[in-house]
Amino acid sequence: MIDTSLKLYSLLLLTLLCGLSGTAIATEYIYRDLMANTLPPQKCATRVEAEAAASDEYRLKKQERTFCESQGYGWHVEQRKSTGNLVCDECSDGADKGNFRCHKEDVVVQCKRIKPGSVGLIPGQS
Repeated sequence: MIDTSLKLYSLLLLTLLCGLSGTAIATEYIYRDLMANTLPPQKCATRVEAEAAASDEYRLKKQERTFCESQGYGWHVEQRKSTGNLVCDECSDGADKGNFRCHKEDVVVQCKRIKPGSVGLIPGQS
């Protein structure tokens, strides 16, 4: 008797969860691909250190987020399509040669935003 009621309760709970999950699928998004360059650091470093800093995953994710947020309210990073090309410029002057500033050029990021009206963002419309 207890085993049957537990199965019935589990079945009802599963049905309820499946019914509620359909509302999340209805959300529509707008996608936009952006190509941008990362910013070079302010201080110079050796070529190896500068290349490592420019290719750092944390730094790339942080600047990708800035790329999408510059599009306006509600834009977020969906995925990185291309990491871009590494570009290094020599910044040493005088006798101290061998210092560089490196950054990434042509980084392609796909940004997304919830489509207005798809989840009740416009008052008076359903």
